Amino acid sequence: AGIEPVVFESAERRTSVVARIPGETPEALLIHGHLDVVPAEPADWRIHPFSGEITGGCVWGRGAVDMKGTLSMTLALVRDWARRGVRPRRDVVLAFLADEEATGEYGSRHAVRRHRELFDGCTEAISESGGYSVELPGARVYPVAVGERGTAWMRLTARGVAGHGSRPPVDNAVAELCHALSRIAAHRWPVRLTPGVAALITSLEDVLGERIDRDRLELEAKRLGRAGTLFEAQIRNSANPTMLEAGYKVNVVPGTAVAHVDGRFLPGHREEFLETIDRLLGPKVTREFVNVEDAPSAPPDSPFFERLCAAIVAEDPAARPVPYVMSGGTDAKSFAALGIRGYGFAPLMLTPDLDYFGMFHGVDERVPVEGLEFGVRVLDRLLAS
Repeated sequence: AGIEPVVFESAERRTSVVARIPGETPEALLIHGHLDVVPAEPADWRIHPFSGEITGGCVWGRGAVDMKGTLSMTLALVRDWARRGVRPRRDVVLAFLADEEATGEYGSRHAVRRHRELFDGCTEAISESGGYSVELPGARVYPVAVGERGTAWMRLTARGVAGHGSRPPVDNAVAELCHALSRIAAHRWPVRLTPGVAALITSLEDVLGERIDRDRLELEAKRLGRAGTLFEAQIRNSANPTMLEAGYKVNVVPGTAVAHVDGRFLPGHREEFLETIDRLLGPKVTREFVNVEDAPSAPPDSPFFERLCAAIVAEDPAARPVPYVMSGGTDAKSFAALGIRGYGFAPLMLTPDLDYFGMFHGVDERVPVEGLEFGVRVLDRLLAS
C-alpha cells in the first residue's frame, strides 16, 4: 500500500508492525489490534480453524472476530486509499501487535516502553470489541466501548506440612487452597453502577422506550435478554478460578498447592476488589500478580465519540449507537499510560443468528463477509472525512 512500516521483534516470533499514514493535520488517531490468537482444537470445529475458508457468506477461522477481521478491514481501507490517492483527515497510526492474548508484555507493553515515539500526537485510539450490531426488539443497537474492566490475574499459593497420605491431616495445603477457592467461587460481588454503564443504561432506556430499574440490575439484565448481555458482566467485580496444580503421587501429601484466578474489577474499584480477595483467601493462602492492569475509560460525551456514532449511522440509518463497557480487557490499557483515550470500535454488521460474544475464544468463530465490507465503509467515513 506504499506505507513504510516499522517492524520490531520483542522476542522470538513476537513481531509487531507500526506505521504512520500522514494526514491533513498532525494530530493522530491510533488504530491498534493484535496479531496473535488463542489456540483452537480442529476436531471441535465444523471447518478447520486455521483455514480462513469462506463458506455460507462468512470467513471462518480462529481470529475471524478476535481480531484478524478488524485488521483485515483496516488493511483493505488503507490499500484502497493508496489506490485512490486519499489522505486521512488526521495522521493515522497503525499498530498491529503481538501478545495481547497473554499479557501484552511482548506486544503493546513493549511498544509503549521501547518505541514510545511512534505514538507521538495520538490522542484517541480505536480497537476491538465495539461498534458491532446487536438486534433488539424493534431496534438495532451498536455498542461503542468507552471503557473496560481492570485485570488482576493472580497466582495463589498454599503451604502446609508434607507427609504420607495415610496419616491424619495436619496442615494440608491442597485442602486449604480448595477451601479458599470455594470461598472465592461462591462470593457474590456487590453490584456497582459505574459512569460508563450508567450511560449505557440511559441509552438503552431511550432505545427500548422503557425504564430499567437500577436497584435490581441483575434481574433486569436477565429480563432484557440480548440488551441485558451488554451490562450483566459489567455491574460487578469477578474472580474465576481457572488453573490448579498440586502433588505428584496419590499417597503423598504435598507441601505446596498452587492455583490461578482470573480477576476483573470495575473502573474505580481496584482496592475494593483486592481487599475482598485477601479476606476470602484467609491467612494461609498468599497471592501474587501474574498480570495486573487498571481499568481505562474514555468519555462517552466527547466529540470523538459522536463521530464514531455518526460514521455508523451514515452507513446504517437504522443504527442506534450506545456507549458500552467491556467485561474483558484489551491493549488499550497499555496505551492509556500514554494518555491515549481508547474506544472499542471495530464496526461490523452481524446477522441476528450470530452470537458475537460466544465466538470470542469459542468454536466455529466466523464473521460475515458483508459485515466486514460494512466495517470498511464505516472506517472510511470516520477517518477520511
